[in-house]
Amino acid sequence: MARSFLFSATDADVATTRLLALAAQTTGFMKGEPGAPLPGWYRPGGDNTEFMAQLHGALMATHAQAGPALWAVRLYTNVIWQPAYLAVIAGHLHGALPDLSLLTQRRRGIYVDGFRLPSGTQTAVIPEAGIALAGAHLAQLSAQLIAEINALVRLKPLPARRLLADRILRLMVWLSQKRPDLSPEQVLAYADLWLDALGVRGEGALEAKKTHDGRIVLIVLRKGCCLDYLITPDQLCSTCPRLGRSESVARQTANALAELS
Repeated sequence: MARSFLFSATDADVATTRLLALAAQTTGFMKGEPGAPLPGWYRPGGDNTEFMAQLHGALMATHAQAGPALWAVRLYTNVIWQPAYLAVIAGHLHGALPDLSLLTQRRRGIYVDGFRLPSGTQTAVIPEAGIALAGAHLAQLSAQLIAEINALVRLKPLPARRLLADRILRLMVWLSQKRPDLSPEQVLAYADLWLDALGVRGEGALEAKKTHDGRIVLIVLRKGCCLDYLITPDQLCSTCPRLGRSESVARQTANALAELS
C-alpha cells in the first residue's frame, strides 16, 4: 500500500536531488534538474501549442522525405520517453514517486531532452503500487499528447498505444539489467502490471527465452513500429516487427548476452 510522507522543505529537496541523481546515474543520459518549468517548456495539462508546433516544424525540416507518419510518431515518442523512464526509476529503484504531473520538459532541436521537477511530497511505494499510480499518470499524459499531435498531424490511437507498450516493455528489459536480483518471472509480472495500468494490454508482450548456455533473457515482442526505417531503410532495430520473429529473437538474445558479459 502506498503511503504519503510530508517532507520538510529540506527533506523534499534531498528526495528530489536523490531521484534526479539516480536517474542520471542509472541511464547515463537523463538530464534532470530541480525546479519549476521554464518558459516554452512542455507542461502536462498545460497549453503546449507552441512547443508542439516548434517540435513538429523541426522534424519536418530535418526529415522532410520521411513524411507525416514519422513526424507524428517522433512527436509522441519524444514527449513520452522521459516521464516513462522516471516513472520506472522512481517506482522500482528509488522506492518513492514524485508528482509526475509536475515534470516539465525541454526541446532541443528535433529532440526532447532534459526535464525539471520541483521538490515536493513523494509517495513511498512498493513496485506494484507505484505501477498503478505512475501508469495512470502516463496513460493520462498519453491521451493529452495524442490530442495535441492530432492538431498538427494525424496519429491514430492504436499506433500510439503500441508505442507506449513498446516503451514500457523495453524499460522492463532495462530494469532486469539494472536489477539482476529480480527473477525473470518477477519482471514479467511487473510488465503485465504496467500494460494493465497503461491500458495497453495486448499491444505488445515480454517473453523469457533460454539461451544455449542455459541463461534466461527477456525478449520484446512488438506490434507497433517506430518508423525509423523511413530514415534509415537499411537499418531495422532488433525489436522491429518488420523483422521475422526468429531474426528478432536472435538479435535481441545476442544484445542481452552482450549486456550480461
